[in-house]
Amino acid sequence: QVRLRESGGGSVQAGGSLRLSCAISTYEYCKYDMSWYRQGPGKEREFVSRIGLDGTTTYTDSVKGRFTISQDNAKSTFLQMNSLKPEDTAMYYCKTENVYGPYYCGEAGTWGQGTQVTVSS
Repeated sequence: QVRLRESGGGSVQAGGSLRLSCAISTYEYCKYDMSWYRQGPGKEREFVSRIGLDGTTTYTDSVKGRFTISQDNAKSTFLQMNSLKPEDTAMYYCKTENVYGPYYCGEAGTWGQGTQVTVSS
Protein backbone atom coordinates (compact mmCIF):
# COMPACT_ATOMS: atom_id res chain seq x y z
CA GLN A 1 0.00 0.00 0.00
CA VAL A 2 1.01 3.64 -0.18
CA ARG A 3 0.42 6.74 1.92
CA LEU A 4 1.13 10.31 0.87
CA ARG A 5 1.71 13.34 3.08
CA GLU A 6 2.13 16.85 1.71
CA SER A 7 3.91 19.68 3.50
CA GLY A 8 5.47 23.05 2.80
CA GLY A 9 2.38 25.15 2.20
CA GLY A 10 1.93 28.57 3.72
CA SER A 11 1.11 32.20 3.10
CA VAL A 12 3.32 34.35 0.88
CA GLN A 13 3.09 37.61 -1.01
CA ALA A 14 2.84 37.70 -4.77
CA GLY A 15 6.22 37.10 -6.34
CA GLY A 16 7.34 34.86 -3.51
CA SER A 17 8.31 31.20 -3.52
CA LEU A 18 7.34 28.00 -1.76
CA ARG A 19 8.57 24.43 -1.99
CA LEU A 20 6.00 21.72 -1.48
CA SER A 21 6.99 18.20 -0.49
CA CYS A 22 5.10 14.94 -0.82
CA ALA A 23 6.46 12.16 1.36
CA ILE A 24 5.67 8.71 -0.04
CA SER A 25 5.37 5.95 2.58
CA THR A 26 5.52 2.55 0.95
CA TYR A 27 7.64 -0.56 0.48
CA GLU A 28 11.19 -0.08 -0.74
CA TYR A 29 10.53 -1.88 -4.02
CA CYS A 30 7.53 0.30 -4.96
CA LYS A 31 7.92 3.17 -7.42
CA TYR A 32 5.42 5.63 -8.83
CA ASP A 33 4.83 8.26 -11.43
CA MET A 34 3.58 11.21 -9.37
CA SER A 35 1.51 14.30 -9.98
CA TRP A 36 0.42 17.48 -8.23
CA TYR A 37 -3.11 18.86 -8.39
CA ARG A 38 -4.69 21.91 -6.80
CA GLN A 39 -8.15 23.10 -5.87
CA GLY A 40 -8.80 26.79 -5.44
CA PRO A 41 -11.75 28.24 -3.51
CA GLY A 42 -14.95 27.52 -5.40
CA LYS A 43 -13.09 25.74 -8.18
CA GLU A 44 -12.71 22.21 -9.48
CA ARG A 45 -9.56 20.28 -8.69
CA GLU A 46 -7.10 20.78 -11.55
CA PHE A 47 -3.89 19.18 -12.79
CA VAL A 48 -0.67 21.11 -12.09
CA SER A 49 2.29 18.89 -12.92
CA ARG A 50 3.45 15.31 -13.35
CA ILE A 51 6.77 13.49 -13.20
CA GLY A 52 7.56 10.00 -14.42
CA LEU A 53 10.18 7.61 -13.13
CA ASP A 54 12.23 8.43 -16.21
CA GLY A 55 12.20 12.09 -15.20
CA THR A 56 9.76 13.18 -17.87
CA THR A 57 7.78 16.19 -16.67
CA THR A 58 4.59 17.93 -17.78
CA TYR A 59 2.97 21.15 -16.57
CA THR A 60 -0.28 22.93 -17.03
CA ASP A 61 0.22 26.08 -19.10
CA SER A 62 -0.47 28.50 -16.26
CA VAL A 63 2.56 27.33 -14.23
CA LYS A 64 5.10 26.67 -16.99
CA GLY A 65 8.31 28.56 -16.33
CA ARG A 66 7.37 29.19 -12.69
CA PHE A 67 6.91 25.74 -11.12
CA THR A 68 9.36 22.83 -11.18
CA ILE A 69 8.50 19.27 -10.21
CA SER A 70 11.19 16.86 -9.04
CA GLN A 71 11.58 13.63 -7.12
CA ASP A 72 14.15 12.14 -4.76
CA ASN A 73 14.79 8.39 -5.01
CA ALA A 74 11.11 7.98 -5.87
CA LYS A 75 10.21 8.38 -2.17
CA SER A 76 9.58 12.12 -2.15
CA THR A 77 8.14 14.40 -4.77
CA PHE A 78 8.63 18.15 -4.71
CA LEU A 79 7.02 21.17 -6.31
CA GLN A 80 9.16 24.30 -6.37
CA MET A 81 6.87 27.27 -6.92
CA ASN A 82 8.40 30.62 -7.88
CA SER A 83 6.87 33.94 -8.93
CA LEU A 84 3.68 33.01 -7.14
CA LYS A 85 0.46 34.80 -8.08
CA PRO A 86 -2.77 35.26 -6.14
CA GLU A 87 -4.46 32.88 -8.58
CA ASP A 88 -2.13 30.13 -7.37
CA THR A 89 -3.97 30.17 -4.05
CA ALA A 90 -5.31 26.66 -3.52
CA MET A 91 -5.07 23.44 -1.62
CA TYR A 92 -2.31 21.41 -3.26
CA TYR A 93 -2.45 17.62 -3.41
CA CYS A 94 -0.04 14.95 -4.59
CA LYS A 95 -1.30 11.81 -6.24
CA THR A 96 0.10 8.49 -7.40
CA GLU A 97 -0.20 7.83 -11.11
CA ASN A 98 1.36 4.68 -12.58
CA VAL A 99 2.46 2.13 -10.00
CA TYR A 100 5.57 -0.05 -10.41
CA GLY A 101 6.72 -2.96 -8.32
CA PRO A 102 7.07 -6.75 -8.18
CA TYR A 103 4.29 -6.98 -5.57
CA TYR A 104 1.23 -4.99 -4.57
CA CYS A 105 2.16 -1.35 -4.07
CA GLY A 106 -1.19 0.31 -3.56
CA GLU A 107 -3.50 1.87 -6.07
CA ALA A 108 -2.89 4.42 -8.77
CA GLY A 109 -4.94 7.47 -7.92
CA THR A 110 -4.07 7.58 -4.23
CA TRP A 111 -4.27 11.13 -2.83
CA GLY A 112 -2.62 12.90 0.06
CA GLN A 113 -4.51 15.15 2.46
CA GLY A 114 -3.28 18.38 0.88
CA THR A 115 -1.34 21.46 1.92
CA GLN A 116 -2.72 24.99 1.71
CA VAL A 117 -1.00 27.70 -0.33
CA THR A 118 -2.21 31.28 0.01
CA VAL A 119 -0.76 34.08 -2.11
CA SER A 120 -1.65 37.67 -1.27
CA SER A 121 -1.37 40.59 -3.64
